[in-house]
Amino acid sequence: MIDAILERIASRDTQVGIVGLGYVGLPLAMTFVEAGFHVVGIDVSAERVATLNAGRSVVEDVPDALVAAAVERGMFTATTDYEVVRDIDAVSICVPTPLRKTRDPDMSFIVSAAEALAERARPGQLIVLESTTYPGTTRELLVPLFEARGLTAGEDVFLAFSPERVDPGREDWTTVNTPKVLGGLTPNCLTVARALYESAMETIVPVSSPEVAELTKIYENTFRAVNIGLANELLLMCDKLGLDPWEVIDAAATKPFGFMKFTPGPGLGGHCIPVDPHYLSWKLKSLNYTARFIELASEVNTGMPLYWVQQVQDALNEKGLPLRNSTVLLLGVAYKKDISDMRESPALDIILLLQERGAHVTYHDPHVPELRHGDLRLHSEADLEGALQAADCVLVVTDHSAYDWQRIVARAESLIDTRAVTRHLSETTARIVEAS
Repeated sequence: MIDAILERIASRDTQVGIVGLGYVGLPLAMTFVEAGFHVVGIDVSAERVATLNAGRSVVEDVPDALVAAAVERGMFTATTDYEVVRDIDAVSICVPTPLRKTRDPDMSFIVSAAEALAERARPGQLIVLESTTYPGTTRELLVPLFEARGLTAGEDVFLAFSPERVDPGREDWTTVNTPKVLGGLTPNCLTVARALYESAMETIVPVSSPEVAELTKIYENTFRAVNIGLANELLLMCDKLGLDPWEVIDAAATKPFGFMKFTPGPGLGGHCIPVDPHYLSWKLKSLNYTARFIELASEVNTGMPLYWVQQVQDALNEKGLPLRNSTVLLLGVAYKKDISDMRESPALDIILLLQERGAHVTYHDPHVPELRHGDLRLHSEADLEGALQAADCVLVVTDHSAYDWQRIVARAESLIDTRAVTRHLSETTARIVEAS
């Protein structure tokens, strides 16, 4: 059975299935297509499936032309029907793993996908979980589902975990060239999974078990969360000391060894860093252990929106204005620069905190024309110049490259900059305004 599937992979006679066609699944699907595999994408959204089958992308990092070419060549199709799994040799699960309001893992998407796959599984299939999750998920959740169908992992089916490492908006490191960590449930599982992924990606990093691979991804993002938390706490400490945290960080970054630069900001955002460490923390609580660094970093990072709202209030007070009924303009609401991704964006908390205090909140973001979050409904200001003039305070949340920061500093009556992108412009701008 192993020889047969390895031969099919080598000859590209293998049909690959991707469950979940979002930021992770669609780039992965196109990577396999480019490597010569026929790919079937499965997604619960009929609208997303229709869009993809019409040759249009649903993800910024994947151009329409790439999807259109794959569809036209018959190399890619999308469906909502899991029945196609019966004819597929290998399936990668790329579904969301959010947190519940209680900060516990929401495993419902993985469970739903795994149950649908197990129900239709047959001997000889490879199933790889890519969704970020706590250590033990592959063994504790997937294995029993397939065993209940009479399929033994490593003999009848091949199970593995390979964490996604997608960084939206990034062009230098993509699905193809980002090293791919891979842990099989058994040596046979690793052999089959490695053969598939090596056929499409440049570098495979095999590890001894799915648990190692699962923890690798969470540790990567915990590392970032903790260090960003430290940078944010440095900002809070510098605020008390009357020092510039960015000057301190820039000076520290001149050390050629033993230091890695992280900067403070409005808080954590995105689909990984604010979420993934809590999966590890939750798992460890079940083992009667408290992940103290994770808990402390989360406390600092989630408190940053409130800190910046207080800075806005203080700036308005200096002008003799209350926050209530003042107009606050946010520049950028995506969680990071030059993308439209709003997942876990700190801008959402900042807007809600400002509104709770009675402020009139507007925003401008060249990548996010409309903001919808719960009951929140806002549209990006069409006239940036007019919005700058109308604002009592401007709050820089996301440092998009499209912004002319010098012009913004010159136009803004009062400006708070969470990204320090304007910190060196004040003197130059003052001279320009004087000259005009």
